[in-house]
Amino acid sequence: MTGPEVARYSISWDLCYAVVALAVATAVAAQSETPSANRLVATGSIMAIALLYAVAGRRADSGPLFVVATLVIFGIGTYAVSTVSYLLFALCPMIFMLLRVRPAVVAVIGANVVPLIAGFLRGGADWYFVTHLGPIFVMSAALAVWLGIWINRVIEQSTERAALIAELESSRAEVARLSHETGVAAERARLAGEIHDTLAQGFTSIITLLQAADPALADERLALAVRTARENLAESRALVAALAPAALGSGSLPDSVRRQATRLTEESGIPATCRVSGDARPLPTAVEVVLLRATQEALTNVRRHAAAHEVAVLLAYGERSVRLVVRDDGRGFDQGAADGFGLPGMRARAEQVNGTLTVRSDPETGTLIEVEVPV
Repeated sequence: MTGPEVARYSISWDLCYAVVALAVATAVAAQSETPSANRLVATGSIMAIALLYAVAGRRADSGPLFVVATLVIFGIGTYAVSTVSYLLFALCPMIFMLLRVRPAVVAVIGANVVPLIAGFLRGGADWYFVTHLGPIFVMSAALAVWLGIWINRVIEQSTERAALIAELESSRAEVARLSHETGVAAERARLAGEIHDTLAQGFTSIITLLQAADPALADERLALAVRTARENLAESRALVAALAPAALGSGSLPDSVRRQATRLTEESGIPATCRVSGDARPLPTAVEVVLLRATQEALTNVRRHAAAHEVAVLLAYGERSVRLVVRDDGRGFDQGAADGFGLPGMRARAEQVNGTLTVRSDPETGTLIEVEVPV
């Protein structure tokens, strides 16, 4: 329990004890047939127990001594007036709150035996006392012990639940932190892939065009470099704005794929054809982005590594899926040695939209890259 809850809990028990003590004191004072001295002793005992509880009842280190002193005073009061025995309604819960279970059981049994001993000492034992009052106090002691153990168990379970709740809250906070870190890492990976697939490739093309600028072809190469730079600028703006690729903003997916093939031919001189089959239709933006990025990455690999003589691009629209196939007749590569953001990034993008990536490469026949996405 929290601090305020403990305070309210303690105040509730204090009020309960006060009500029981006041009721018993009133009952003692109302017994006019009892000698005044006995009533005075009984009332004084009740007040002494209340004062002792107020002074030492809440101190953790005074539990056993407090219980012993209380039982002694309780015995004196019960010996003076038997009505004081009704204080057991307050004393038994108090004992279980102050002591551990086993010592509390012993103390509660002792507290219920005190009225019996007081009765013996006060008027002697007769058959009525043994057969009637004795069983009552025995049953009272048994009930008090059972209730005390049950309440103590409830308190233990509440404490365990509170600890479990605190642990769950801590675990939830840890999960939230890890989820945030995972999200940040995923976003960094996504941005890294976007930069690699767009800006980095575009800048590489610009450098290649400028380095290969032949005086006879200077104007054409410079024009291509300027156009590539402008496209890179558009891509960077789209990336900052978290929009779809700039290439998709100026046309359909088939048009964007055709432009990528045409651009490869213009920049590298490698003949590239693009064919679209099936019912070309608008697709979800996420799917179109994946297919366009796969086209860009595959053609970039052809330009950098394949030494191909021709490239064929196929965009096939099916009823339940769309396939992108990029095939070249270059020298192929070792798939086991592939690294960087090329194929792994392409595969990760495809998996984000429940798609698949298939790669087949052979030194004699070239490379085939196929991305299939369900729609």
